[in-house]
Amino acid sequence: MDRREFLRTAVIAGIGFSIPSPMDFLNGPCEAYAKSDLVVATGPNPAKITRAAIEALGGMKKFISRGDIVVVKPNIGWDRLPEQAATTNPEVVAAVVQMCLESGAKKVKVFDRPVNDPRRCYVQSGIHQAAMAAGAEVSYIDERRFRETTINGLVLKTWPLYEDVLNADKIINVPIAKHHSHAKLTMSLKNWMGVMGGSRSHIHQRIDESLVDLLLAIKPTLTILDAVRILVRNGPQGGNLADVKRLDTVIAGTDQVAIDSFGATLFGLKGGDLGYVRIGEQRGLGIMDLSKLSIRKIAA
Repeated sequence: MDRREFLRTAVIAGIGFSIPSPMDFLNGPCEAYAKSDLVVATGPNPAKITRAAIEALGGMKKFISRGDIVVVKPNIGWDRLPEQAATTNPEVVAAVVQMCLESGAKKVKVFDRPVNDPRRCYVQSGIHQAAMAAGAEVSYIDERRFRETTINGLVLKTWPLYEDVLNADKIINVPIAKHHSHAKLTMSLKNWMGVMGGSRSHIHQRIDESLVDLLLAIKPTLTILDAVRILVRNGPQGGNLADVKRLDTVIAGTDQVAIDSFGATLFGLKGGDLGYVRIGEQRGLGIMDLSKLSIRKIAA
């Protein structure tokens, strides 16, 4: 009897009812926990907790297939250092890129449409160097590559969106959690403003509805919320280290509404305090009520 047959027989005999099925471990070390809706990983090493969170969801191979062209979308919007918590932690971005390539991705693209000078933002954030070292193709937004896209949302009927996102096999959203003077907080949903062309400031008039509309056109495979450091005041640009709180946390999942709802709790708020989270749930695009979710917390 080989080991697989032995384990199968053991399960039939009633052995091990108090632990995950042995067959789960044959399929992968974390497959037994793949039913978690959200994973919250904490620890002092940003790359390690990023890997741990994704593995606890079932591993990157659950999301990325061999030969995929993958877009990893961080927040590189501001001319700020990682310590100022205005941009996604570069170690988190690098870990995601590495895991995609390890899972067989053909190419991983990293880009954003910053508010400040792109060259300074890419370098100051540390993302350009970290993502390149991890094997990503890092590029600046080419304004000629925006394509008018039908959205048919409540507010956004059409909008120019970046072609590389629309053409990707898989998209991974890697925002940072931080205060925002207009939207209260910026996390998963608001990170998609970085792939919008045109005059993005126009959506601020109805920002909550507009952010939810973007979910109709952009459907990420996975979202990893960086809360290694969060900006608790004077966002989204920040600049003062007194406004930064270190949490050493990463949240991973596939439901952006749920992730932003959980992210709100890091600031002493509830998901319902954010208009785009409420509207996202009302429109059936995610779950706001955290009590309805399976949330696994791990230390790494």
